[in-house]
Amino acid sequence: MRIAAADTLLILGDSLSAGYQLPIQQAWATQLSERWKSDPKAPQIVNGSISGDTAAQGLDRLPGLLKTHQPRWVLIEMGANDGLRGFPPADIERDLSQIITLVKQAKAQPLLMQMRIPPNYGQRYTNSFMAIYPKLAEQYQVPLLPFFMEKVMLKPEWIQPDGIHPTADAQPFITDLMAQELAPYVGLTQSK
Repeated sequence: MRIAAADTLLILGDSLSAGYQLPIQQAWATQLSERWKSDPKAPQIVNGSISGDTAAQGLDRLPGLLKTHQPRWVLIEMGANDGLRGFPPADIERDLSQIITLVKQAKAQPLLMQMRIPPNYGQRYTNSFMAIYPKLAEQYQVPLLPFFMEKVMLKPEWIQPDGIHPTADAQPFITDLMAQELAPYVGLTQSK
């Protein structure tokens, strides 16, 4: 048994947290992990994000991740790929609901990130998709974190040519933002 081991924050995400098309060292999750290493109270970060994953794929992988890493917190950054593919909102909600339930059953704290998608499928679909997250946060009494891409999108030079993914230059900004957002939930008084 490890003595005074740091608690673990598991990131269950997609390409936005996996660092799509970037060296892993440049991804925000890796940068945050490096930043928090010097703080004995900060959690160890395990990035369980895979580019292209849907909520259902995240759900399939979650039991193994929970068993292996036994996290105290799980940041759920999932659903964007479902929305980009036009999956029925009810299916996305069901899969995210099951993810939250599994995290809670593992005695970990779920942290849900609001996701947004471009209005490709029309306003009704976009609104239905975005409404999933506050609904689940309220239903399960879990924190809802803002979608970091909202601020990244304001700077076109921070977006890759695909129009979706953040560049390497955007990662330090995302790292700062996520440090600030996560700190109160993981028992840190302030981010460094």
